Amino acid sequence: VQLQASGGGLVQAGGSLRLSCAAAGRTFSSYGMGWFRQAPGKEYEFVATIMWSEWSSSVTNYADSVKGRFTISRDNAKNTVYLQMNSLKVEDTAVYYCAARRATVPTTIRFDSRGQGTQVTVSS
Repeated sequence: VQLQASGGGLVQAGGSLRLSCAAAGRTFSSYGMGWFRQAPGKEYEFVATIMWSEWSSSVTNYADSVKGRFTISRDNAKNTVYLQMNSLKVEDTAVYYCAARRATVPTTIRFDSRGQGTQVTVSS
């Protein structure tokens, strides 16, 4: 599956942004999706993942640093995963990447596809 991330930009601390990741492919619902980020001089890190199944709907997981502020969601009809980011902090500044992995959630080192990244800059 090919991924295209968008929605990044410049925002003041405390503000909000919504990232989108559009997937090309007809089996999107079978993929676990995730958002990851890399800040300057820092390691690539997990932000959030979402897995969908007919039996459990969507199961989400978040990094502690974003829990309560970020929400990951997906629209299988639109082949799109979102990351709603609220109460943004300067330390959220990073390039954000979406990733996909068939039948399970992606991790920082295990994924089938990854988008090109979108820059999020939070100013103080």
